[in-house]
Amino acid sequence: MINVILDKEMQELIKNYPFLKEYFLSLELAGYPEEITLKEYIAGIDEEFLHDKGIERNYLLTNIISLIQNNESLKNNQITRVKKITIIGGRDKTGKEENCTVELSAGEIICIVGPTGSGKSRLLADIEYMAQKDTPTGRQILIDNQVPEREKRFFSDEKLVAQLSQNMNFVMDVTVGEFLLIHAESRMIEDTVNTVNTIIMKANELAGEAFSYETPLTSLSGGQSRALMIADTAYLSKSPVVLIDEIENAGIDRRKALNLLVRKEKIILMATHDPILILMGDKRLVIKNGGISEVIVTSEQERRNLERLEIVDSRLMNIRNLLRNGGRMESEVLN
Repeated sequence: MINVILDKEMQELIKNYPFLKEYFLSLELAGYPEEITLKEYIAGIDEEFLHDKGIERNYLLTNIISLIQNNESLKNNQITRVKKITIIGGRDKTGKEENCTVELSAGEIICIVGPTGSGKSRLLADIEYMAQKDTPTGRQILIDNQVPEREKRFFSDEKLVAQLSQNMNFVMDVTVGEFLLIHAESRMIEDTVNTVNTIIMKANELAGEAFSYETPLTSLSGGQSRALMIADTAYLSKSPVVLIDEIENAGIDRRKALNLLVRKEKIILMATHDPILILMGDKRLVIKNGGISEVIVTSEQERRNLERLEIVDSRLMNIRNLLRNGGRMESEVLN
């Protein structure tokens, strides 16, 4: 592929890889003849100019080729989707066999429930590392019914799980829009402007308080930060599995957040103690003593009970907003 890139005309390269134009401009390499090949163009750059920039000719050429190859790799990875992950049971902390096979499908919401220290994090780690009976639990993970290639298990760009932790703090001194542009460009997204605007719009649908492109990243509240990262994960992350840790404490619209990720064909693993979120899931994995003790599929009766719980939850939310905004609760709203 390297020789093919070297022999391509600059006009065709810039058309196929628009980010190269910005790269050349950043080095003040403007005004290149479009009809000459990349190899000819690099060979014709003045030696004194390269010396002033502190760039070696071979390094410049290698860097351009690497950028193009990474772009092609990202395009290929974006096309590939994981439809199903299978967990073949191993054993719990006492050595007892799990005796279960669990399938997680794209578009599903799977809740992980269990007391603190029960082994929820270990389950996630097994999925993330695509364990092949080589972790303390002895579990095996299949991707679309296949044993994953060894290279993919240890290649960082093939990461299966995107984690949205409970505490998300930003330290970058940039605006929300600038942050999203950096991420979108690193993913080689073609229409970065529309993608960034869409992410901000979706994040504002989740957050209680709106923010804009120009809002400093460090000024976002906890709920706004979580809303931004959920929307960012939905539109920019290639990871097919999303772990959400205690979304009930995020101060965002929980149902909208989950629906957004489901529409993007993500497998959602949600560690939660919230009964409403648990019943929103398609199934829940009950973790005890380091093992999967039970797999519960949400029943129709539980769905009906969820509707009643959401009515109660909505009333409680209205009361919270009333009191938070300085109102008084003098009527018998609980009757």
